[in-house]
Amino acid sequence: MSKNILTYKKSGVDINAADKFVKFISNISTRKKGKKKLSNIGSFGSISDIPKNLKNPKIVACTDGVGTKIEIANLLNKFDTIGIDLVAMSVNDLIVQGAKPLFFLDYISINKINLSKLKSIISGILKGCKISKCSLVGGETAEMPGTYAKNKFDIAGFAVGIVEEKKILNGKKIKNNDLILAIPSSGLHSNGYSLVRKLIDIKKVNIKKNKFLKKELIRPTKIYVKEILNLIDNELLNGCANITGGGLKDNLKRILPKNLSAEINLYKIIPLKIFHWLKNHNISDKEMFKTFNCGVGFCLIISPKNLRKVINFFPVKYKPYVIGKISKGKKQVKMHGKIDWD
Repeated sequence: MSKNILTYKKSGVDINAADKFVKFISNISTRKKGKKKLSNIGSFGSISDIPKNLKNPKIVACTDGVGTKIEIANLLNKFDTIGIDLVAMSVNDLIVQGAKPLFFLDYISINKINLSKLKSIISGILKGCKISKCSLVGGETAEMPGTYAKNKFDIAGFAVGIVEEKKILNGKKIKNNDLILAIPSSGLHSNGYSLVRKLIDIKKVNIKKNKFLKKELIRPTKIYVKEILNLIDNELLNGCANITGGGLKDNLKRILPKNLSAEINLYKIIPLKIFHWLKNHNISDKEMFKTFNCGVGFCLIISPKNLRKVINFFPVKYKPYVIGKISKGKKQVKMHGKIDWD
């Protein structure tokens, strides 16, 4: 008789496995914090302090996912970097408005709890938080049989930052003749993967056997928090933009004042090898600019007099370089020339 009794576990949800995962997160989070115990994990809500050194603090919040890059992680059975992408997609947006990341929460939904896979994902999230100097204070893991196919999952992140009111980057500091600098991306970051996967499918490319693609397609998103906050603290930044979906044009336009435009010289952009590979597989320039960062992961808008100082804040691999300037006129982004794909 008892064999026929329905249970949550028989329906596909294993609460005991979920509890083990929560315990793992709590232990590793506490270990990362040293003597300071992190008691938020496993609670109903997360409690965090507001920094006391700010006179007029403002809260900034962002949320995002990593799109279909998770399908690449599944295909390669590599999950230890996708969490870095998840953190990056939110914290790189926070800093656009001058905010310092305070804490991060994650949401993982999965067909069936696989502790090894989840531990790898969380290890990446913790690494992303460490790079961003923010805390992982909680999250949610949902086992959802019937909603996701076998081995499928999705992840989303939520970040909160804080900024002194007078340091908010809202476009008011941007002036005519300011320089626009490109900070190199680490690669594709987490945008355009549906198009990439479609291309791979059409060309019948086996990325498991292609050493270049195997490395490039899973490469984690660069987190720009340290460098950007240093520029803000030293009052060297008039504006900035995270170059994600929509490319240079759409993302730069979001931060421009109504009476100023951005002039971009495409000849000056230095595309990474992965973008050359994509371009050589029958993707138009227009599509490349709109879908991918094309090697420009983040943009800075600065006064010309500060150029040398700004460049010195970055490591060699991510040294920013001039790709354009701010000009008078209706709020728009004008693209001149073309990228050298050769």
